Amino acid sequence: MKILLVQTRLKTADFIFNLKNIVDKVTEDADLIVFPCSDIENLGGKDLILDENCRNAQIEFYNQIASKNFKPALLIGDILIRNGAVELSQDGYFDICGQKVFVSDTFMEDAACDLYILAHNRYFAMNTYRDFVESIEPKSDFIYVNAVGMADENIYAGGSFAKNCKNELVFQAPVCEECVSLIDFSASVDFNDEPMEEQVLKVTTFALKEYCENTGFNKVVLGLSGGIDSALTAVLAVRAIGAENVLGILMPSMFSSEGSIKDSLELAKNLGMKTVKEPITPLFNAFMQDRQRLHDLAEENLQARLRALILMFYSNRENRLLLSTGNKSESAMGFGTLYGDLAGGLNLICDLTKTNVYKLSNYLNKDKEVIPQAIIDKAPSAELHPGQKDQDRLPEYAILDDIIEMYIEQNISVEQIYKKYDKKIVDEVVRKIYRMQFKRYQGCLGVRLTEHSFCNGVNLPVMQKFY
Repeated sequence: MKILLVQTRLKTADFIFNLKNIVDKVTEDADLIVFPCSDIENLGGKDLILDENCRNAQIEFYNQIASKNFKPALLIGDILIRNGAVELSQDGYFDICGQKVFVSDTFMEDAACDLYILAHNRYFAMNTYRDFVESIEPKSDFIYVNAVGMADENIYAGGSFAKNCKNELVFQAPVCEECVSLIDFSASVDFNDEPMEEQVLKVTTFALKEYCENTGFNKVVLGLSGGIDSALTAVLAVRAIGAENVLGILMPSMFSSEGSIKDSLELAKNLGMKTVKEPITPLFNAFMQDRQRLHDLAEENLQARLRALILMFYSNRENRLLLSTGNKSESAMGFGTLYGDLAGGLNLICDLTKTNVYKLSNYLNKDKEVIPQAIIDKAPSAELHPGQKDQDRLPEYAILDDIIEMYIEQNISVEQIYKKYDKKIVDEVVRKIYRMQFKRYQGCLGVRLTEHSFCNGVNLPVMQKFY
């Protein structure tokens, strides 16, 4: 049987787009063409599946494909279309060209078949793909098919693959790219293990392109602080939609260092993007004119909210998507101002710890200096009061990020973490993770990059007394 695997872009409930994208990839030169799941639920439709009109549109979607009466059989997820008809299976088995084909959304070792098709749109999570591929040990020829698409925070990044009955890899599709390939179960291939940083670059830039395409934005805006987070976000935005569509706003205050402005301008020059300078000091002084200066948290947060005011003005005036630039470490600790630097429509790096932000930034600079080295080398600071540094209020990022990853991503108990780090530090980090949940509930949409992301996968109560 001649089998064609199609890893294609799909959009949630966009039946016109999905229909065209599937129909255009059908070729007569195959007996069976395998497509990813295309139903509402498996494309992140959430409660949209409760909408009767949407469900009816989905039925019509499959009927329209069937009406083309294509010569090859088409498997779209677990739905078989052949001879102008839509077929469903109660037990997952189909007879196709005399072969016993089993289709499932989970892998079961005891399925008796000639061909096993795992049809499940799997979201991207760092450092999990190779383990997933190796966890599949088929006793028959095997195909895993995944969509390429964005379902809110989840990114379906492709990575479809095929193995033969000897558990040899015979095909591997790329990340975040459409791919059409005839599967040859007799020819084994080596596993292509891309660096984590390269995968994250592809996923985050794809996410921004996809988000803009689906929401109607052509341009973005972000604040350039001279720090590593905004610098990395700017690079990702330029790579995704082009420098001509990215605007950076420099908003110095009375506490901003000269280097922050200089470094931001150098970054913008490297990227070829436009910048605008909007100092917040006049706005701050005007508001505080008849108020007592206490140099407290309220005044620090006022600066962040004045910056958000400016950014939202440009977002509204020029119809630009505002990119938020907070990272996972800051989110865990509540190190951000509601309606200030947490404002935005999309965050590309919210699931990267500060440590991973540096890793990705250094990776971007491996061939030439894209992010000025001064930005990478400087001590992180919000510059909300003289001489401020992040580490004045937070543990060292190497320690903080390790605790976050152990507790949130690896589900390791605090008692185990005590064996590695001081109990007082561990308790404070865990306590803040819980106490700052109220801020995360009010954050913007972000790109999920881990199994246990604050975007999805971590569901902590706002009101609790345990921590």
